[in-house]
Amino acid sequence: MLSNQSFINHNKFGLINFMLLPFSAIFFILSSIRLWLYKFRILKINDSSLPVIVVGNITVGGTGKTPIVISIVNYLESQNKKVGVVSRGYGGKYSQDSLEVSMTSDPIQCGDEPLLIKQQTEVPVVVAKKRTKAIEFLIKKYSLDVIVSDDGLQHYSMGRDIEIAVIDGHSRLGNGFFLPAGPLREAKSRLKSVDFIINNGSHFEGEVSSEIEPHEYINLVTNEVKGLEYFKEKKCYAVAGISKPDNFFSILQKNGVKLIPKPFPDHYAFSEKDLAFNENHPIIMTSKDCVKCVSFATEQMWYLSVSAKINSNFYQQLESKF
Repeated sequence: MLSNQSFINHNKFGLINFMLLPFSAIFFILSSIRLWLYKFRILKINDSSLPVIVVGNITVGGTGKTPIVISIVNYLESQNKKVGVVSRGYGGKYSQDSLEVSMTSDPIQCGDEPLLIKQQTEVPVVVAKKRTKAIEFLIKKYSLDVIVSDDGLQHYSMGRDIEIAVIDGHSRLGNGFFLPAGPLREAKSRLKSVDFIINNGSHFEGEVSSEIEPHEYINLVTNEVKGLEYFKEKKCYAVAGISKPDNFFSILQKNGVKLIPKPFPDHYAFSEKDLAFNENHPIIMTSKDCVKCVSFATEQMWYLSVSAKINSNFYQQLESKF
């Protein structure tokens, strides 16, 4: 089984990182020029007739962005806002300009995160390689009040009204270098221009605090729901095909699960044989991974339902922006 760890460590600085510094310098120059070209409208920005909220990050790797997108969408819905979501559908094999995601879409086609967002919000979700195409699709088909973009902070051809940058509260900006020597897609100074910085997992002055809150275990076959005490002191396989599987494992350990960790690469396309482990212990996975395992699921498989608990003041500040 493949490990989720890359041979390039973006949190530390070693020999490999040092050797990649010239490429990081090139990446920095090109990304800066690109930002400047859009800032001064030399390259076209496609403005939308509806408010667009972008939830992204300036680093590669997981920051816990998807649960935050879901929480924001659910909050806006609770305030009687009609919301649509656009995404690139990372890893999806769709070929059309725009693909609307349904509750039963194939995650291999649309991507795992858009399907999860659709299932947990039930709002219109559209994926497109160019998010502006997805926005056009939503506006033509639905009567909406606001559109939320899952990722896309660097997709500057897409006009936006509000920018939210999500930071992992533990690794933050890693070693502080640009790709490929480090995790940065853009300079740290880019954070000064966004409307909100959400710190996922920690507290930092000037940033909105958020944490992933576990709720219950749900069986993939029977939909049986069990409380967080159910697997306490029980030996279980923990499956995570996410960028930072240790974050998921840590939640399970805090709830008393005796883990046999099984990390997979981010956005991994699971097959039945991947989860055919030697022992008949329960298998607990992330909600993002479980959408890719429904077709071959057994009663041995469960997922942990979670949500992003964001500082309550954030939502009022968000609404005041549009």
